[in-house]
Amino acid sequence: MSAALTDSWYMTQRHLLNLFRQPAWIVITLVQPLIYLLLYEPLFKRIVELPGFGAGSYVDFLTPGIVVMTALFSAGWTGMGVIEDIDRGVVDRFLVSPASRGSLISGRLIQLGLVAVIQSAILLGVGYLIGAKYPGGALGILVLVASAILLGAGFGALSTLLALLVRREETVIAAANLVLLPLTFLSSVFMAQGLMPGWMVTVARYNPVNWAAQAGRAALSLGVAWSYVLTRVGMLALFALVCTWLATRAFRVYQRSI
Repeated sequence: MSAALTDSWYMTQRHLLNLFRQPAWIVITLVQPLIYLLLYEPLFKRIVELPGFGAGSYVDFLTPGIVVMTALFSAGWTGMGVIEDIDRGVVDRFLVSPASRGSLISGRLIQLGLVAVIQSAILLGVGYLIGAKYPGGALGILVLVASAILLGAGFGALSTLLALLVRREETVIAAANLVLLPLTFLSSVFMAQGLMPGWMVTVARYNPVNWAAQAGRAALSLGVAWSYVLTRVGMLALFALVCTWLATRAFRVYQRSI
């Protein structure tokens, strides 16, 4: 166990060093979410007046969803770094070393989590400046960020798995574009679930993006229903664990193919 933790810490340091060398990446990945936050809020702010929307302020509703969406999209491109490491022979060298297979994925996911924390802080700050309120306080913010991290871990692992299986940047890009945006719109990131068409509500019920948005939004509200929040956080944790296990197995599949 101690060896696995040491390996994970080494891999985390490696990925953080790469991140420190290009900090602009964090800013670049925030451009689209900030556009959504700053343009969608004034454009749709009166939508809360519709019967059944269930929120008093659209910026309060939108901000947690944007935090979740940002973590999702940052995680979806994880596979691109994996393919770069494959092309440079880095993955092959690690696979013939004593490093644990779990550390090869955990290091990336920990780095993703730290990026999610930074991005969430920036987005919550911008949301506050344009009028968002967080009645759930520090604990609610913590739950929102934790939900975003778990969602990012799951999709980061899936992106890693795909990269190990296909080993083509074009395929990873196409898959990310095909999956991430539809999953966002098939959730309550932008629209209250009560106003969505019936078939979308059914899809959203099984959509991890929706679980994260619901958990974070509920945790930030007054009179938090903790059973509701913890159920969704638990589902996100299970989703992240299963995806991480699958990605770890994919390293073995990759190794047998070379």
